[in-house]
Amino acid sequence: MVKVLGLMGSPRIDGNIEASLRESLKAAEEAGADTEMVRLIEKRLETCYGCKACQATGACRLDDDFIEVFDKLRAADAVIIASPSYSESITAPLKALMDRAAYYNIMALNRSAFTGKPGGAIAVTARTGAATVWSQVIIFLLSHRFIVPGIASIPNTVGTEKGDVLNDAEGLEKVRELGRAVTELAMKLKA
Repeated sequence: MVKVLGLMGSPRIDGNIEASLRESLKAAEEAGADTEMVRLIEKRLETCYGCKACQATGACRLDDDFIEVFDKLRAADAVIIASPSYSESITAPLKALMDRAAYYNIMALNRSAFTGKPGGAIAVTARTGAATVWSQVIIFLLSHRFIVPGIASIPNTVGTEKGDVLNDAEGLEKVRELGRAVTELAMKLKA
């Protein structure tokens, strides 16, 4: 069995991004994966200072929840990162994690932590920003040697009020397709 980790980047618990990510993880489970979701808003993630302590010692000098989340990322067989569009960008908690994970992976681990691991992105918007959010996450994934499986379209859902995304049939099918795609690829790579 493969493990698919979902990182929920929204500060809104049980909101539209969480509903979208849950649909994707449910599809991953139906395809045979064990899943876990981490709400980044429930973790204390400091901003990276670029101090290079991790390069010198192999450990981050900041005392927060970063290593816990990073270790979950590293242990998972596949990862789905989900964020709403806030001012046409990913959220601050997700940005903090991506900055820290990027620096730590490069400086302490020679960019080796995620090589060959399937990864994907989900964006939720009220109207605009899906392509920007999705692209920011995909660039992070590719630059850290994740494998991004192709699907028919950008897996994004549209909604303003809590629960709106549950009425976006096309968007929900795309996030489910992503869940299946990362799971199937992880299974092939693990076989």
